Order: sequence, then structure tokens, then C-alpha cells
Amino acid sequence: MKKIFALLLTLAMVLALAACGSQPADDPAPAPNDGGQADTPAPAPTSGNTKLVVGFAQIGQESGWRDAETNDVQWYAARNTDTVELHFADAQQKQENQIKAIRSFIEMGVDVIAFPPVVETGWEAVLTECKEAGIPVILVDRGIDANTDDSLYTTMIASDHVWAGEQAAIAMNDLLGGSGVVVELEGTVGASAAVQRKQGFDEYMAANCSGIEIAASQTGDFTRAQGKEVMESFLKTYDKIDGVFCHNDDMALGAIEAIKEAGLKPGVDIKIVGVDGVKGAFEAILAGEMNCTVECTPILADQIFDTAAKLKAGESVEKWVMSADEVYTAERVTEDVVAGRAY
Repeated sequence: MKKIFALLLTLAMVLALAACGSQPADDPAPAPNDGGQADTPAPAPTSGNTKLVVGFAQIGQESGWRDAETNDVQWYAARNTDTVELHFADAQQKQENQIKAIRSFIEMGVDVIAFPPVVETGWEAVLTECKEAGIPVILVDRGIDANTDDSLYTTMIASDHVWAGEQAAIAMNDLLGGSGVVVELEGTVGASAAVQRKQGFDEYMAANCSGIEIAASQTGDFTRAQGKEVMESFLKTYDKIDGVFCHNDDMALGAIEAIKEAGLKPGVDIKIVGVDGVKGAFEAILAGEMNCTVECTPILADQIFDTAAKLKAGESVEKWVMSADEVYTAERVTEDVVAGRAY
């Protein structure tokens, strides 16, 4: 009997020790790792950030207007670091660089992606990736090809470039009194702003200004240097040029240089109409060397970030948020107006 009791006691002690050494079911043992330390957790997606996280893929620095847009966006983010986190990329005028930047923003998990498309076409693949990642896209100051599925972007914040071209045509017709020879300095080939400004100008001229001939039209790539170069070529090719329509003011300023070097008076011998409304154009108008500019404001940061915040909050926005622009002729441009320009 004593032997049986001793055996039972020994068995009870073994069971008790086993129970004391076991891990409770609701407190599982940590998984083993090969470094003796806890595994580093995967970084949380940026979309979980309490701040508004925006990826902005800028075209580059082809003009003073573009620099003004960049400065406005960056300055807005710098003033609002408590609520905004900006990831900025400069594509240096190359579509492949913009696409690469957009894909990097997708990997970061930003809340919203915004960019001005360097050209209209070739965006379907990367915008589809944005859509699949659930990241809203804002097109800024330029659009994409009309045949592209518009569900691939959420909204566009931009001026009406066709309207700008029409207003330039109206101004040119008034300046020339309904007759004359005009040349056209186009923007970047394939850029929506260039395509639509040309459309507005050419179509209005064809329909309403039978006495005005558009003798030539060539790209100056939205830059002052190429604007000057193309205008020099026009002046050598044509004996008489009465007016030049430039798709942006930087090219107009380049054309002014070429006209001066040819021994002519810009704004007098050759009427000059541009688009954008940069301060340099206003100064040229005040000096009598340029006749008109159609505003296309680059000061879009408030609209961009306000719209992005609505999208992050799940609110709906209009498909096209249009900028309010004006036409400035010599009668409207004073020293006070020039001094008050923000770009």
C-alpha cells in the first residue's frame, strides 16, 4: 500500500511541474528568429498617416511660369507641415521620369498623386496602377488625351486652354485691324496646353478673321531660348510678319529679343500676343514691347491641396476644377498691376 501511495505522489509532482513549465494558451511563445531579436515589422503604409500625404510629379523647369507653380506648391507644403506631407519630383521635361516618380509614389502609399502631364498620351498603364492601388489622381494645369478612359484620373485643376487660344485670336485680330500675316510659336509637341491653345487660336481665326493669314506654325517647346531661335528663323524666311502668337509668355519674350536683333520694334512693327500672364510679360507690355497676354495662373496650390484633402476624406469633387483667368492688354497693365504680380 505504501508503494502504491508513493507512486501516486511521484506522478502528481511530475504533472504539477509540467503544468508550471507550460505557456498559457492566451500568451503564445514568441516566434523564433535567427538573430536573437524580434523581427522588424513592415513599415506602415503612408496612407495611414494623419497628415495629408501628396506626391507631386512636376514636369520640370522649362519656364518662369512652371517655376512659379513649383514654388507655390512647395511653399504651401512648407507653411503647413503640421497637416501636409509633400513628396516632390522634378521630371526634367521627360515623360518616363514622371511615370517613374508616380510609381514611386504608389509604392510609398501616398494619399493623393498630382501632376501636370508633360504630354497628352501614354498614361494608361501608370494611371491604371494608381486606380488599382486606390490612390486618387489630380491632373494639374494640363489634361490627357480625350480618348483615354477618364475614370483613370479623379479630377483636373486647369485653365481652359481652348478659351485662351480664342482670346489670343480676338486680341490679335483687334491689334491688326482684321488683316495681316501672323506666325505662331507652339508649345511642347503633344502637350495638351499647346494642342488646345493652337486649336482655339486657329479655329477662331479660320472662322472669323478671313483677312489674317497664319503663315507658319512651329514649336518653341515653351522655352525662351527656342522661342527666340524659331522667331529668328521666321524673320529670315518671311519678308513681312505683322503679328506673332506665342503659346506662352517665355517664348514671347524670346521672340522679342529676336525681333530687336533684327532691327524691328516688338509690339509696334510686329504685334505680340502670349499666354500665361507672367510678370516678365507684364513688364514687356508696360514697356510697349508686347501687346497682350492671356492669363493662365500657376498659383494652384490652394486648389490642389484643398481638393486632395477632400479626396482623402472620401468626398466627391468636380471632374474639372476650372481656374479663373483674365485677358490683359496694354490698357489694363499699369505699374501697380506689374508690382502686384505674384509670378
